[in-house]
Amino acid sequence: MTCGGCSGAVDRVLKKLDGINKYEVSLSSQTADVYADEGLAYETVLEKIKKTGKTVTRGERDGVEVGV
Repeated sequence: MTCGGCSGAVDRVLKKLDGINKYEVSLSSQTADVYADEGLAYETVLEKIKKTGKTVTRGERDGVEVGV
C-alpha cells in the first residue's frame, strides 16, 4: 500500500466482510491487522485483500506465520 487510495481499498473490503471483529489498516507500515471469528477462514481474508489488486507478502494466523 503506497497511498491513501490503496489503504482505503483494503479498508473497504475488510469493512464489508462478515466475521471480522476488528481490523487496523496502516499506510505507514503497509500492514493490515485483522481480528476475526474462528469461522472466517484465513484464505477468505487473503482473497478479499488480493482482489483489491494489492500484493500480500506475508501473513500470520494466531501468531504463526503462514503462506500467502
